Amino acid sequence: MNLSPSAGVRRSPGPWRTAAADLSRNRPALAAAVVLLIVIAAALCAPLYADHIAHTDPFQSHVSGTTVVGGKTVPVLTPSSTGLGLGVTPIGPTWDPAHYFLGADNQGRDVMARLLYGGRTSLFIGFTAALLTCGLGTAVGVVAGYTGGVVDAVISRILDVIWAFPVYLLAICLSVVLLTDGLRLGPLTVDAGSLWLPIVIIAAIYVPYVARPLRGQVLVLREKEFIQAAVGSGAPTLRVLRREVLPNVLPTALVFVPLMTALAMLTESALSFLSVGVQPPDASWGTIIEDGLGLLYTRPAVTIAPGLLIALTTAALNVLGDGVRDALDPGARLRGGV
Repeated sequence: MNLSPSAGVRRSPGPWRTAAADLSRNRPALAAAVVLLIVIAAALCAPLYADHIAHTDPFQSHVSGTTVVGGKTVPVLTPSSTGLGLGVTPIGPTWDPAHYFLGADNQGRDVMARLLYGGRTSLFIGFTAALLTCGLGTAVGVVAGYTGGVVDAVISRILDVIWAFPVYLLAICLSVVLLTDGLRLGPLTVDAGSLWLPIVIIAAIYVPYVARPLRGQVLVLREKEFIQAAVGSGAPTLRVLRREVLPNVLPTALVFVPLMTALAMLTESALSFLSVGVQPPDASWGTIIEDGLGLLYTRPAVTIAPGLLIALTTAALNVLGDGVRDALDPGARLRGGV
């Protein structure tokens, strides 16, 4: 009877499939992923809602506009009845998706439509800045940790200088400076009103938060036997980095993606609230909160709705990030089984 060498031997599923299986059994992480997908899908449907349901342009003022509430035509903005009667009071939530579901802001714009468009901007900035941060942080951490010597010392000191600044203070300073003339670094040019400006700023200030842990991990890996064997066999440095170092630090870098996305969204909201982030005519959840600041006591939905979405989205990203960490970190799995 002939038996193949692999007969009766069960093939290992591999680390990535094992991590995916562990993540699929993590109910909080799956629930967070579902919530995140719902938020993303709703934001992607912003044009559909504005054009075919609400029939409004959320980026144009509707000072003299009217809408229908309970079968009656009413103005979107009415003269204020409080204090000296100065200013206007926007219509409040009608809970009718076709007629100002969450009411209007002080320019008569549909809050629900702006909320969906603002979600597109906030999510785009958050995810893009997080990917840039993790990509740059991984490259910097790997180079500094593996090279060592003068290169490591110079890179580490630069990271320390960025790390020493309070995050929001550094972001605000960079935004104020760059909002005047934009950013020009050789062939790279970013206009002052471009969405790429807050992306570049946020990505730059968070690089040390990814690069420093990865540098420490690479310092440990550099002393491992398989790395020493690869170097001793005469393998080029780039090959060692690509085939030996990067596969071992990639899981850690992936864990940072959802966590950095949450931080990037919070930072963008703070900058936009202070008018040094997303610039008109674009809208984000931070700019909508700033728009509703003067309506906090009369029309709180303008501010509360984007605030709740920011909290919900960042909470989902953090829970998902914890699930990804537990799935990719063998130490976390071992500690969970003790």
